[in-house]
Amino acid sequence: MIRKENSTQRVTFEGSLGDVLQARLELPTGPIRATAIFAHCFTCSKDIFAAKQIATQLASKGYAVFRFDFTGLGASKGDFADTNFSSNMEDLLRAAATLREAIEGPSLLVGHSLGGAAVLAVASQIPEVKAVATIGAPSDVQHIEHAFGCHIDDIRDHGEAKVSLAGRPFTIKKQFLEDLKAHKLIDQIASMKKALMVLHSPIDETVGIDNASEIFMAAKHPKSFVSLDHADHLITDKDDAVYVANVISAWASRFVDGGHAPQKEVPLGALVAETGLGKFQNYVQVGHHTLLADEPKDVGGLDTGPTPYDFLATALGACTTMTLRMYADFKKLPVSHIATEVIHNKVHGSDCAECSAGDIEKKSNKKGKIDRFERRVTVEGDLSDKDRQSLLRIADQCPVHQTMEHGCVVVTSLMD
Repeated sequence: MIRKENSTQRVTFEGSLGDVLQARLELPTGPIRATAIFAHCFTCSKDIFAAKQIATQLASKGYAVFRFDFTGLGASKGDFADTNFSSNMEDLLRAAATLREAIEGPSLLVGHSLGGAAVLAVASQIPEVKAVATIGAPSDVQHIEHAFGCHIDDIRDHGEAKVSLAGRPFTIKKQFLEDLKAHKLIDQIASMKKALMVLHSPIDETVGIDNASEIFMAAKHPKSFVSLDHADHLITDKDDAVYVANVISAWASRFVDGGHAPQKEVPLGALVAETGLGKFQNYVQVGHHTLLADEPKDVGGLDTGPTPYDFLATALGACTTMTLRMYADFKKLPVSHIATEVIHNKVHGSDCAECSAGDIEKKSNKKGKIDRFERRVTVEGDLSDKDRQSLLRIADQCPVHQTMEHGCVVVTSLMD
């Protein structure tokens, strides 16, 4: 069952032990690039900081990201004491089936800590999966026994014991320990046949960096390793979480783009449409490029993207810089770098010192104001004053400048 809530859909599905599991499906504002599942760490939940941040960042890059609470954790039903690594694997497979029914099977799996071990274990069982990324994952699922400390003997002798994990009490049964012995993760990694990225912090005190080495060495190519310098095991710093999402997105695009995810037709020009988030947020699609347009928070927007006038200023700045580069290369001028800053203001015509009387008359609005775009061009290189003046004149020849100066015709029609 799926209930839509803005760009996030609340999802429920039946878990491995027959209990109702809670999930969220983060949807991108534009076309879906690929689908992914995020598996959280041991005794954590889908709403842990790292899970939310990484899922949100991946969604902003076009991924539909499915994250859920394993049986007995977070908002999901069931008794955690009855679960084990095998039931976690089955929960993951059922999550993949739910995502397959809603959109398509996941092409990317992302797992954090023991969730990373789980995605490694099930990757070969999900045919759509092309890439797997792990964050602080153990190379042996029995590594989790370290968290039980002195209670191991009690669990084995008495069948179960109360264990404090992350400050919360959990009942761990003997069957959990016995199940861990049945899984040889290194063998599963070696036969996975999926692209793999291993992300791990060298200062991780929960799952040591040696685990990353063992996972990496066991995997077949293509495989990559990323050191998360200064990050803690739970990725509690937002900058670290954003970095992880950006790296995974860029890396996975090599393997998952162009898959089965539904794509909108490429528009003939620029397509701008409301996202449904906030009052003004729009997604902008130009060819295969997707951007966001918005307004600042002080006027009712979410401030998630440039304003329409920002885009206009960007067009002028980009055209100016490109035009100057073409001229400099054509004239073989020693220009090493060009930058153009564009500042837009609405000023009273009488305050526009650069405007002629004709400009003020033609271009002022009803309130007597005129749109003033100021370009501040920086040209680096060993240039003479004559060359710099030539470049300044050429800036006025950029096509966007010409369009803005001379005006254009806008034809509008109402589509069915």
